[in-house]
Amino acid sequence: MKLRTIAAMATLCAASSMAFAGGTHAGGHAHDKGGANAVGIPGKAALVTRTVDVDMTDGMRFNPANIEAKQGETVRFRIKNSGKLKHEFVLGTDQELKEHYQQMLKFPEMEHEEPNMITLAGGKTGVVVWQFTKAGKVDFACLQPGHYDAGMKGAVTVTKGSAKPAAKSAKAADGHDHKH
Repeated sequence: MKLRTIAAMATLCAASSMAFAGGTHAGGHAHDKGGANAVGIPGKAALVTRTVDVDMTDGMRFNPANIEAKQGETVRFRIKNSGKLKHEFVLGTDQELKEHYQQMLKFPEMEHEEPNMITLAGGKTGVVVWQFTKAGKVDFACLQPGHYDAGMKGAVTVTKGSAKPAAKSAKAADGHDHKH
């Protein structure tokens, strides 16, 4: 009796771990826990400083593929899949994206529930709100099998400095506007 119970429990554990491996993907990244990492943290809608429209196409491209942001800035990415195929927008380091892509090749039906990404069916639109906490390069890509290899990737260049809008005119010490 004990042997059958142990065998049944072992089978159940193995089956549940296999289901997790091919099911939802929601673990292991620092941004899942709300901590700052190399690419930033999930943004708060109330802190959004601007919206960037990004189009995903069946030509395996993002438009635009190069985006600029300032350190500390919170950006709303309004993502549109103008194609017919399923595409996704995933922010991460080059290394994270490559590792995640390898997982997607093994488990192509993997679903995503992370704040740094969105998966969209053809014709759909969605939003990712992200705060860029560090200067440097933050990559993004579509990790659907074959799309990354076809070149569906881009980057956000995050510059040091304040995310606050620059003053429209600078007053000199003498109180006069000096426009160039």
